[in-house]
Amino acid sequence: MRDASMSSYGSEGQRCNDLITATAHIWGSVIAICDLYVPKGSGPHPVVILIHGGFWRAAYTLALMQGLAGDLVEKSIAAWNIEYRRVGDAGGGWPGTLQDVAHAADYLAMLAPIYALDLTRVVTVGHSAGGQLALWLAARSRLPKKSQLTVSDTPLPLIGAVSLAGASDLNLVWHLNLGQGAAAELLGGSPDKVPERYATASPASLLPLGIPQVLLHGKRDNLVPLTVSQQYTQKAARAGDRVRLIELPGADHFVLINPASAAWAIATEEIQQLHNGLDLTAKNEPPQS
Repeated sequence: MRDASMSSYGSEGQRCNDLITATAHIWGSVIAICDLYVPKGSGPHPVVILIHGGFWRAAYTLALMQGLAGDLVEKSIAAWNIEYRRVGDAGGGWPGTLQDVAHAADYLAMLAPIYALDLTRVVTVGHSAGGQLALWLAARSRLPKKSQLTVSDTPLPLIGAVSLAGASDLNLVWHLNLGQGAAAELLGGSPDKVPERYATASPASLLPLGIPQVLLHGKRDNLVPLTVSQQYTQKAARAGDRVRLIELPGADHFVLINPASAAWAIATEEIQQLHNGLDLTAKNEPPQS
C-alpha cells in the first residue's frame, strides 16, 4: 500500500504489515530510510523516537535499533526508528546530522493522523551518540532563532527523553577523546575552535531541557564511561531539570540495545512510565548488586 505523499523531509513510503518504511529526501538526494513500527489496534499509540549511535559515523545505521523497535511495538508503543546523515556521508556532521534528526522528529506530525499516533506522548530514546541526539531534540526550543540547527519555529514537543549510555556532553566527549576524536569530527573542530557549535549541539550546554530525563548507563562501559552520565545528571539537576541516573552493575556499552537484556527491560519500564506522565525522579534506583 502506497502511503500518502511525504513533505520535504520524505517523499515516499511503503507499508508492510505493521512496518512503514519512509524514504527520506533532502535537497533532492535520497539519504536515509526511516522505519515506523505501528502497534495493532486503533490507537492513539504512544510513540518512541529511536536514535542509533556509532559516534555519529557512517559505518553505523538504524539497524542497531531494529530489535528495540520490534520489542516496543509488541508493547503497544509505536517506534519511529530514524536514520540521519553521519560523518562520512555527503552533508553529514555539522550541521546536517542534527538537522536531519530534527526534520525526522517533526515529520511525525505528518504521520500521526495516518497511523493514529499520540503526539502528546512522544519520548526520545537514543543510544551512545544517539543519546546526545535524543536529549538534544528536547532542547531545540532553546536554540537561537538564527541557529543553523533551527529547522522549525514549532519543534515537536516531547514528554520525556531516555539516554542509553549516551554521549550527553560533547565538551566532555571531546576532552576524554571518546571515539578517537568523534566530537571534533561531528562539529568540525575542538571546543576552542568552534565554541558556538558545542554550545548549540551539546545537551549539557542547553540545560535545563524542561522535561523529565532518564539516563541508563553500565558500570562496565569502556566506550562512553559512566562519568559522562554522572556529570550530566549533576548539571541537569542543578539547572532544575527532573533527571534520574540508573547505574547498571556489570553492564557494558551494548547490552542496553539488546532487547532480551535485563537492562533493556528496565529501560522499557522507564519509557512506559514517562508515557504515563509519572514523576520518575521520585523513584529509587534498582538495587546496585
